[in-house]
Amino acid sequence: MKKIVKLFIVFAITFFSIKVQAQSRSQKLENSLLWEVSGNGLSKPSYLYGTIHMICSSDYFLTDKTKKAFESSEKLMLEINFSDPKEMSEMRQLAMGKEPLSKKLNPEQLTKLNAILKKTTGMTVQQVDSFSLLTVMSLISMKTFGCLDLKFYEMEFIEQAKKRNIEIGGLESVKEQFGILENAYTNDEMIAMLEESTSDETSKLVSTYKTENIDSLYEVTTDEKFTSQKTKKIILDERNLNWVKKMPELMKKQSIFFAIGSAHLGGDFGVINLLRKAGYTVKPILN
Repeated sequence: MKKIVKLFIVFAITFFSIKVQAQSRSQKLENSLLWEVSGNGLSKPSYLYGTIHMICSSDYFLTDKTKKAFESSEKLMLEINFSDPKEMSEMRQLAMGKEPLSKKLNPEQLTKLNAILKKTTGMTVQQVDSFSLLTVMSLISMKTFGCLDLKFYEMEFIEQAKKRNIEIGGLESVKEQFGILENAYTNDEMIAMLEESTSDETSKLVSTYKTENIDSLYEVTTDEKFTSQKTKKIILDERNLNWVKKMPELMKKQSIFFAIGSAHLGGDFGVINLLRKAGYTVKPILN
């Protein structure tokens, strides 16, 4: 069960690592993964925290400022509520493909995927034939971290929330996220992305994440050769807009700690900028 949960969490990092081309530059953001949201009628501040979803244990960190903000919050909101049994049941079903990869992909695609699998995991297409292509992508992405002791930010936050006995929620469902990610790419685009997924790219991403530089993180995730403007709109912009519609009502009721992928914070259609446009004061917590 835990293995399936981790695989699905990797879906998020898989698409966080995707390079998406920014159309315009928004105001430069300060270097911080943690941001306070206040004003616009809120009686208590809420917080935004940008995660990398998963990271090697040796690179894992959680600053004192983040721990303090989390301790003062009354509810944890993730992209998906991985603590919900119903969501986990849905996750197990979606991890398996609707049809075998041998039927879903054409011969050329199968040959390419088989070569990638052998190179990165030592497995063959036949061994993963019953999985969805997203699950296979997750397996490959995990290997690019080059370690066996991966830590998952979402699971760490869930564990702490349970210890504090505070509510946990999700901004979207497993089914919604799976559908979004599955529809964002053609099979050819997914395979092309996997061909470009290397340990060097992942190392660069982790190094940038550890600097807490939101603008640099956004730049790391911008490269036309990986995806189209259509895909950027589906996996980032539209989801950000949907989340920001839900957030005001949540924040009115109590102080929320939102832990979402860092790629969703920056840019003109990033959550920080969208909340500011909605009338909220969103400022970095630097220490």
